[in-house]
Amino acid sequence: MNIHPTAVVDPEAQIAPEVEIGPYVVIEGPVKIASGTKIWPHAYLTAPLEIGEECQIHVGAVLGHLHQALREPQAGGVRIGDRVIVREYASIHRASRAGAWTTIGSDTLLMGFSHVAHDCALGDRVIVANGTLLAGHVTVEDRATLSGHVAVHQFVRIGMLAMIGGLARVNKDVPPYFLVKGDSEVWSINGVGLRRAGLSEESRAKIREAYRLLYRAGLNTTQALKAIQAMKETTPELKHLVQFIQQSQRGICRHHLRVPEEANLLDMEGEDVV
Repeated sequence: MNIHPTAVVDPEAQIAPEVEIGPYVVIEGPVKIASGTKIWPHAYLTAPLEIGEECQIHVGAVLGHLHQALREPQAGGVRIGDRVIVREYASIHRASRAGAWTTIGSDTLLMGFSHVAHDCALGDRVIVANGTLLAGHVTVEDRATLSGHVAVHQFVRIGMLAMIGGLARVNKDVPPYFLVKGDSEVWSINGVGLRRAGLSEESRAKIREAYRLLYRAGLNTTQALKAIQAMKETTPELKHLVQFIQQSQRGICRHHLRVPEEANLLDMEGEDVV
C-alpha cells in the first residue's frame, strides 16, 4: 500500500494491499478499505465504514461522519460497493441506528458536493450529480439518474432507471422508468435511459403504454394498476413497476399538466431533457 506520510491512519484500520492514501487524509477507527481503492488528499473517513475494491474517494470527501438527525447519534455505519466514485467534497453519513447501514451500490457515481444522508440505500450504477441532496432514509434503485441540485425529501423512493431533471424537488415516490422534472411531476418515460440500458423496443412500448394508463387515461392509480396487470404478455419491467407503486407509502409523483401546444412539442420518451 502507498500511504502519504502526512496522512493520519488509525492503527485499527484494515487496509488491503494496493490501496493509495493521499496527503492529509484522516482515517478514524477500524475502517475497512478493499484492494485497489484510491483516497485523494484531505478526505475524512470514520468507522463503521466499509469501502469496496477499486473505489475513488476524491478531495475533501466525508464518509461515515455522524448523521444530522435530531437525536442522539448512534453507531450505525456506511457500506460502499466496488468501483464507486465519490467526487470532491461529497458526503455520506452513517445510519442513525446501531447495527444499521447507509449503503451505496457498486459502480455508482456521486459527483461533487452531493450529499447522501443517514439510512439511505442506493443501488448499483446510480448517478447523483453535483449538489444533489438526499435526505434520510431515501431509496434509489439501480441505474437511476439524479441531475444537478436535486432535493429529495426523506423516505422517498426513486425507481429503477428513473431520471430526475436538474433543480427538481422530489417529495413523492418516483416510479421506475419515468422522467421527473420541476415540483415532483412526471413528464414522460425516460426513453433515452431505457435505450441506453438496452431495453428492447417491445419493452419500451409496454412501458409507454403503462405510462399512458397511469397518467393519460383518466384512471385513478388503483384502476391503472389493474389495467397494466391486464396487459397481454406482461414483462419483468411492468411487474416491477406495479410492485413498486403498490408498495408506495408516500404516493407517487403526479403528472405534469401540459397545455395542448406544449404536449405537441415534447417527445413521449423524454428526448427534450438529454
